[in-house]
Amino acid sequence: MPDLDLTDRRLLNALQGSVQLIERPFAAIAGEIGISEDDVLARTQALRAAGVLRHLSPIFDVFRLGYKSALVAAAVAPERLEEAAAVISGHPGVSHNYAREHRFNIWFVMAIPRQRDFDAEVAALAAAAGARRHIVLPAIKLFKIAVAYDMIGRTTDARPRRATPRAPRRELTADERAIIRVCQDDLPIVSRPWAEEARALGIDEASLLGALRAMHDEGILRRFAAVLRHNEAGFTSNGMACWRVPDDRIEAVGARLAADSRVSHCYWRPTFEDWPYPLFSMVHCESRDEVRAIVDELSRTVAVADFEILWSAREFKKERVRYFVGDEAADAPAVATPR
Repeated sequence: MPDLDLTDRRLLNALQGSVQLIERPFAAIAGEIGISEDDVLARTQALRAAGVLRHLSPIFDVFRLGYKSALVAAAVAPERLEEAAAVISGHPGVSHNYAREHRFNIWFVMAIPRQRDFDAEVAALAAAAGARRHIVLPAIKLFKIAVAYDMIGRTTDARPRRATPRAPRRELTADERAIIRVCQDDLPIVSRPWAEEARALGIDEASLLGALRAMHDEGILRRFAAVLRHNEAGFTSNGMACWRVPDDRIEAVGARLAADSRVSHCYWRPTFEDWPYPLFSMVHCESRDEVRAIVDELSRTVAVADFEILWSAREFKKERVRYFVGDEAADAPAVATPR
């Protein structure tokens, strides 16, 4: 882990919050933490170069963009783990791919345009990877997503963000798709980052910011924020606690797990004969003992004794899916037109 001073840690907390959709967002962060804009820019660039800052980019609602997404668990022969993981990571729709210590030893997230047959594409990928069994686990309900690491308090309780009900999906305009294609990558770390992206689109900065704010207000763009590499940030252990809960208690237990500040994610997903756990919750700490102690405490709190902790053994891939590229961009213009 790089040697971070208190200002670096305060900056990382601020970047994980939400980068404002204004002309000089880094100046606003500078005012928030009491340093100069130049210092914010230099430190952010250094944190990116050191690998602590994984992404500083938009977080979109996949559903609102017209994509289908799900978590997939696959069981592959342990001696073929590396080969199988490489096949899965090679799919452009796979954003996360982890080895976990379980019979289902590869867990990945895939997103593809809704017009394609999701189950068939997952089955083909699992077969190509040599999986002996796979299960598709879309979110039935999202209770919480709040992946923000408090770099001062050393918990995952920085700026928790609860899930809110989704608005109905609509077709995006060609201009919106063009903006997403350009703005989905890492934000330039310069005083006026949106001006660079506006030039790439052939529009002015104010028009781009107006379009981004409109997408944010509608929930298509959830937020612009930093995502950290948790190992480099010092959170070297994470456990996915999976809970076996009767149907009539899922809502109540899910809400209670989500209310705990130490839980970063909480989802309700389908069950199978060989996977009887409908509730998933993530806990990130500095050691396995800390994770286990928190999960044991949660077990007592929600009165659920039947659970498993799936430990993350290796990260094979973690990156953002790129939307509206390749064939998906065929119906969209190369640049957005001024409004």
